[in-house]
Amino acid sequence: MSAANLLLCVLFPFLMAYAAASDLLTMRISNRVTGFVVAGFVLYAPVSGMALEELAWHVAAGALTLVVTFAMFARGWVGGGDAKLAAGTALWLGIGHLADYLVVASILGGALTLAILYARTFPMPAVTARLPFAVHLHDTKTGIPYGIALAAAALIVMPGAAGWERLALM
Repeated sequence: MSAANLLLCVLFPFLMAYAAASDLLTMRISNRVTGFVVAGFVLYAPVSGMALEELAWHVAAGALTLVVTFAMFARGWVGGGDAKLAAGTALWLGIGHLADYLVVASILGGALTLAILYARTFPMPAVTARLPFAVHLHDTKTGIPYGIALAAAALIVMPGAAGWERLALM
């Protein structure tokens, strides 16, 4: 397996799964995780044979997403980790798949939000009351771990994004 294949097929999905699990369990996506997402792309771009113009569009997607999501963070609509994860993911997906990613993330995030809000209307089962993350997630003062939707959307959109077709050529 080439370095590009390894980064695209193993590292990116692992980081998305880790970000989702981290957000679920701690309601936090660390800077280290988003740093690894960005660093993984920095490693992937040259070994994948990405042209400079294509690289510029990927960077533009990440930068645009960062600006928009940080404006949303400033208004209290999303968490800072969610904003950074979305931007790092957009870097991988590029401008051509950014709209797909945002639509899928919005649909999944809406469903996740409704499911959690609905679950919070019921008393917590005794078996889950012993799990600190479940107690925290069930608390109505707690936000929604939107990183789960962002990561799932990334894994759904990524196979159709630029880069996968290059793997067949390697």
